[in-house]
This record gives sequence, C-alpha cells and structure tokens, in this order.
Amino acid sequence: MKVPIIDFQQYDPEQIESSPVLIDEVDMALSQIGFMSVTNLGIDAQILDRVFAASRAFFASDLSKKNECAYQSASENFGYQGLCEEHLDPTKPADLKETFTMRNVLNHSPDDSRWPSADFKDLMHEFFAACIDGANKIQRVLAHALQLDTEFFVQHHNGENITLRLLYYPDSYSADIANQQMGAGEHTDYGLLTLLFQDDVGGLEVRDANDEWQAVDYVESAIIVNSGDLLERWTNGRYRSTLHRVKPKIGHRKRYSIAVFVDPDSSTPVAALASCTSGDNPAKYSPITAGEHLQQRIQASHAENFQQ
Repeated sequence: MKVPIIDFQQYDPEQIESSPVLIDEVDMALSQIGFMSVTNLGIDAQILDRVFAASRAFFASDLSKKNECAYQSASENFGYQGLCEEHLDPTKPADLKETFTMRNVLNHSPDDSRWPSADFKDLMHEFFAACIDGANKIQRVLAHALQLDTEFFVQHHNGENITLRLLYYPDSYSADIANQQMGAGEHTDYGLLTLLFQDDVGGLEVRDANDEWQAVDYVESAIIVNSGDLLERWTNGRYRSTLHRVKPKIGHRKRYSIAVFVDPDSSTPVAALASCTSGDNPAKYSPITAGEHLQQRIQASHAENFQQ
C-alpha cells in the first residue's frame, strides 16, 4: 500500500494558514487512511542514524545486561521488555519482539539505573526533543484543519505521556512461530499521533477499508505517521485510528524500528470537537481523560505481567 507522501518543506510556522495544500493533504490522509508518509519534518538524519545504531547495540547485548533495564509497570511505562512479554492483540499469542520503552524522556530521572549508559540517555534526550518539535508541526496543521486555535493540541502535549520506543524484531524460522503469532499483534495506537521510523525490512501492514491487510511501502527518508484513538475520539471519527500490525520476521534479516507515541497529558479531557459534530452527526464517544484511556490500553496489553 502506498500511503500519501506529504512534504512538510512547505510548513511555515508564522503562516500555517497560508499552506492550504499542506492542510488539505494531512486532512485527507488521516480521514481516508489514517496513515501518511511525512518528509522534511526537521528531524536530522544523522541523529536518527545514531539512534538506530544505539538500538542495534542495545538489543545485541547480553540478556542479563538488558534485564538490568527491565520494565516494571504499565503505569510507569519505562524499560526493557523481552520476547513475548507484550500482547498488543490480547486474543493472539504474545508478540515476537523486544522493546525499550521510554516515557516522558526529558523528565525521567537521570539517575535511573535502567539507562544503559549516560551516552545512551543523552542521545535519547536529544532525539526525543527533536521529535516533539516535529510532532508539534503536525499538531498545528491539524488544528487549522479542524478550525481550532493553532496551539490547541500542542498545549495538551507537554511530554508527560509522550513515549519513545525502540523495537527489535528478530529473524525467525516458521517452526519458531505459533499459529497467528505476530511480530506486533493487530492494534490501534492509543493517543493522538505516532511517528514511526523504520528500516527497509518489510513487515508493517495496515487494514484497509475493505478489511484486508496491505503491506506499507518503505519510503526512504520518510516518517510513517498515523492517527490514534484519542484523535479519532476528538474528531468524532473523522480521522481514523486504523488497525495495523507487524508480521514476524522469517529469514535472515532482523527488523528495527523506532516509534514516538505523541500522547496527551493525563488530565487532558477528550470529547468530540464542535467542528466534528452536528445535529446529523452527534458525538459517537463518551468524554474521557487521556490518562484514563492510555492506562486502560497499556494495562490490557500487559495483563499477564502486571496488575497495576
């Protein structure tokens, strides 16, 4: 599947409204597919290369070393998880992936012993900040598309629930894979937006409007961006939180990706926007706070491991 490629080179922070083509392209991509490939968002290619290198080095380290960084609770949402420790689709076998999850990177304790190293921590701080800057551009374009104040979404995304996640899908043989087991089970993302950086190893699939799975084409130097549950709720279904998954890797090439989940601060109220409702199109979802929704979704994917 070729998702729309949208070039943010035309983004002007001083006059967003003067870029109607950009606004229309984002609006159409998220309303029709829920996914887009974004270029020129301002995230430096060299720092991205360094983050991928740090990810490969971490996941190649001894299991005992990785376990020193272990994930402890869904409420904290920080640390390393090994193979089959997460069920993104709780009805299917656990996911064939390893992850290192870092929520609220800029405010997480610098003294936490689970940081693999000081250099690793500093790099993730730098990358996280760059991703927030890039995400804010998209949020401002969304605000204009939805007839809102420019900073409507940005003001609710101060970093409390924004999460950086390194992902590793090891190569497997078919005999190692249980029936219906995925690298990442089918799911929707939980918050406003997700930024996904990936290598050229395939695996990401999106469920289309005909309820069929379509492989997402790799586009060099592009970031895959998709809308999440809370954006769907805010827009009363105008923007789709689309089911997607990652197939398990069979063969000799490992898959690495980096996800940044742009999720609102916990106290943020999420209810259908006035611009997305009418007498003929009433609100489809009950109001909820972002924190309530996020914790419900995270806990469900770790039900066997954590009770909080």
